[in-house]
Order: sequence, then structure tokens, then C-alpha cells
Amino acid sequence: MTLQLTTFDILDSLYSEEAIAEYLSQVMADGDDDELLRALGHVAKARGMAQLAKDAGVGRESLYKALKPGATPGYATVGKVVRALGFKIGVSPAGRPAQASLKKAAASGRKPNRGTKNNGTQAKVGAPERKKTGTLAAAKASQTAKRRA
Repeated sequence: MTLQLTTFDILDSLYSEEAIAEYLSQVMADGDDDELLRALGHVAKARGMAQLAKDAGVGRESLYKALKPGATPGYATVGKVVRALGFKIGVSPAGRPAQASLKKAAASGRKPNRGTKNNGTQAKVGAPERKKTGTLAAAKASQTAKRRA
């Protein structure tokens, strides 16, 4: 018995909006920029490169160059292509530590730590001052008045 192999062509799999969205989502989750460009190129070919270039407002040759691996297209170009394909780019947390810190902060009723440092130029206002004055601006003003006195 002879084993017969066939060539896989991703374009055959990109037949619906859902299939394209899943494909692009999986490629973006992997985080490889060249693979994302390659995937956008596959989708563009499946949809018709000339029509996509027209819809995106870029030249067909420019679109081929922008979507080849190793290219460095700007965000505006990628955004135009994605919108012309009828999709949008979304953002979500990359890992569990960020989600865990947000949940912990929400449970305690405080804002999450954004990683910024107070270098001493800002007035340090604690929760008791906020409760007494009612606003953060008034608390800062009272701190400034105390320092001047």
C-alpha cells in the first residue's frame, strides 16, 4: 500500500468569518510578529489582494510588501488591513499575574498598583485625609498649607 500525501493550503481553510477570526486570534496569541504578517497575507489572498488593497486605501504592491515576513509595517497599515477585512483588534491581559492583582485590588476596594513611583514631588494623601475633606484636591491643598506653615 502506497501512502499518498497532499499539500496543505491554508487558503482552503479560510472560508468563513469565524474561521478567519479564529486563525488570526491564534496567531496573535502566539506573539510572533512575522507569523502575524504571514497570516494577514494568507487572509488577504483568500479574500482577494487587489480588492483588499483598494478597501484599505493602499497600493497592491505596497500591501504585498507590508505583509511579507520580515517587513515592518506601521500600526496604521496593519490597522487599515484589519479593518478592510472587516475585523477589529482587541486587547486582553497577557497572563494570570495581572488578572490576579486586579481581582485582589477590586476585592480590597482600592485601585491596582500601576507600577509608578512617587518621587516625593507629589503630596502624599492617605485615606483619612480624603474622608475628612471629601476630595483629593482639597486634601492636597491642606497638605501644601501644612508644609508652608
